[in-house]
Amino acid sequence: MNIFSIGFTKKSAQRFFDLLRTSGTKRIVDVRLNNVSQLAGFAKRDDLIYFLREICGIDYLHLPELAPTKQMLDDYRKEHKDWNKYEGQFLELMRERCIESKLSKEAIAEGCLLCSEDKPHYCHRRLVAQYLDEHWGNVKVRHLG
Repeated sequence: MNIFSIGFTKKSAQRFFDLLRTSGTKRIVDVRLNNVSQLAGFAKRDDLIYFLREICGIDYLHLPELAPTKQMLDDYRKEHKDWNKYEGQFLELMRERCIESKLSKEAIAEGCLLCSEDKPHYCHRRLVAQYLDEHWGNVKVRHLG
């Protein structure tokens, strides 16, 4: 199973949509808790749905169950971005949510996990992809730009 991953910050709209259009992804799987923030610019939910359809011909799916809780995000920011603590909490949250048995593999396959972080290194979308690979097996992840 192929899974893609992308963040929208530090990318122009042209770069973002070009990466998606040429990647082979079938849909954006939005893993943000808040997908309507004014700070999201072109990646705000309703605009994004339109742009994805018109520019790339791909679908959109919001799966907030793949996002951290607001409290986790607030604690992470408050505690000076202690990644190791955040990572452990988020992995435990996915285990508690049993995402591997509640998610449709068809919804995720050939999908592109979307979050705001520019790079996947310190982003929960990377953790989601790794978690699914550990539980489903044979998941190939390609982080776009």
